Amino acid sequence: VQLQASGGGLVQAGGSLRLSCAASGRTFSSYSMGWFRQAPGKEREFVAAISVSGGSTYYADSVKGRFTISRDNDKNTVYLQMNSLKPEDTAVYYCAARLGPYSVYGNVYHYWGQGTQVTVSS
Repeated sequence: VQLQASGGGLVQAGGSLRLSCAASGRTFSSYSMGWFRQAPGKEREFVAAISVSGGSTYYADSVKGRFTISRDNDKNTVYLQMNSLKPEDTAVYYCAARLGPYSVYGNVYHYWGQGTQVTVSS
């Protein structure tokens, strides 16, 4: 599976962005998906995850209520809708795919996208 993340950019605090992660291959619907982020000088952290069917999601406390993860298996794409953005959301955002249940641990994901930069100005 190859993953291509897009949709990042520069936005003011309080604004919104929607990230997309397009997957190649016919087996996208077999993978649980996750979004992670890494800010400069910080370790990569979990943001959100979604089950293979899309029926189950999980969020980091820092984004709960502001971000929404979803997927369209017909389009081989997972999304991250980010609302009420804060300067501390500034990071490179990565999507990842895993065969098996979703996880908050990045090291169990099998495939990673290249990342897309999100910058939130105050």
